[in-house]
Amino acid sequence: MAQPQLKTNLLNQPLMLPNGFSIPNRLAKASTSETLATYSNNPTEKHVRLYQRWAASGIGMIISGNIMIDRRALGEAGNVVVEDERNFTILQKWAKSVTVQGSQLWAQLNHPGKQSTKGLNVRTISASAVPFGPEMQSLFATPDEATQTEIIDIIQRFGRSAAICKKAGFSGVEIHAAHGYLINQFLSPLHNLRNDEWGGTPEKRRRFLMEVYAEIRKQVGQEFPIAIKLNSADFQKGGFTEQDSLETIQALADAGIDLIEISGGTYESGVAKAPQKASTIAREAFFIDFAEKVRKLVKIPLMVTGGFRTVEGMNQALQSQACDVIGIARIMAIEPDVPKLLLAGKNGLQSVHPIKTGIKKVDSLGVMEVLWYTQQLKRMGKGREPKPHESGLWAFIKSILRSGWGTYATQRARAK
Repeated sequence: MAQPQLKTNLLNQPLMLPNGFSIPNRLAKASTSETLATYSNNPTEKHVRLYQRWAASGIGMIISGNIMIDRRALGEAGNVVVEDERNFTILQKWAKSVTVQGSQLWAQLNHPGKQSTKGLNVRTISASAVPFGPEMQSLFATPDEATQTEIIDIIQRFGRSAAICKKAGFSGVEIHAAHGYLINQFLSPLHNLRNDEWGGTPEKRRRFLMEVYAEIRKQVGQEFPIAIKLNSADFQKGGFTEQDSLETIQALADAGIDLIEISGGTYESGVAKAPQKASTIAREAFFIDFAEKVRKLVKIPLMVTGGFRTVEGMNQALQSQACDVIGIARIMAIEPDVPKLLLAGKNGLQSVHPIKTGIKKVDSLGVMEVLWYTQQLKRMGKGREPKPHESGLWAFIKSILRSGWGTYATQRARAK
């Protein structure tokens, strides 16, 4: 395949955030599920090894996989948890493995809410006691409604986790408010049925997010970058809409957020899969049309993740000024050195494609978009090369076995 001929490769341009913080180029590795932690939720040398490999590619910034703020609230077995400084030395080593090479490492902070597999946590909470739909109820328990005391505790935990990451040498933090996790649950009128100060109107539904942002800002200061990952919409009837998202973005911009990453979907509707028009497909990025609406509203730097296939498509998105940072994720699981080619104006050697097991019920849920790629990250965490053509069925079988054992091992670790 002939390589493109670009007059100017905009991916190489640095980006200055409003607070004066500079990102060395416009390529970012978006967050991916890794589950490389111990079953006591401690980061390991596998994180160092994987992120060191990614940073060697020359990518401008790397956003970590989910870092949970509470050991009692895990999204998956093997999540990293930062709630105190017990793992401070390995956190420092993890951050330095990236920053010493000139890239940046931003910590994505999260609370799963009800989006946690059955048996993993002693208690599951959400904005309201709303169960998943019938297709997902076998995997996820109906949550309890969070109490006022629990809400305040979670807000404070977000701030404390951010402060520890800053102290350890991370370059910034990203609040995960997308993909059906707890903050997204508070934002959604489908999942938030409250009529107190945390629900009932769009303003009250986003209060939890705004309080989380304010607490993080209080604990890290004005000069430390804070980003947010936010859905353009949930793609669920009665859920968080584009209009809700635009109003939330305006509130965040007014509050001083430094970077907004646009995504979409939930576990139930399908993560990062926006309804596609022919014009959007031609432009590659899933959420570029929504990014253009955001750009008309605010001037905050925007990151768009999902759908990019070519260096030309990435440059067209930057040239249009619809976004400022190009997020790539799954390709980094099968071709970790691809930023070297993209920054040189060339396309990658591998391509992302749907992963199928041949089991219709499994494939309809879209879980392989997480499970298969996670397997590749685990290989790199062990110092091995990814397998771009690994069987989807075999990866699924390994993931199910590991998940069952992981839940059991997490329960045992918690009991000690």
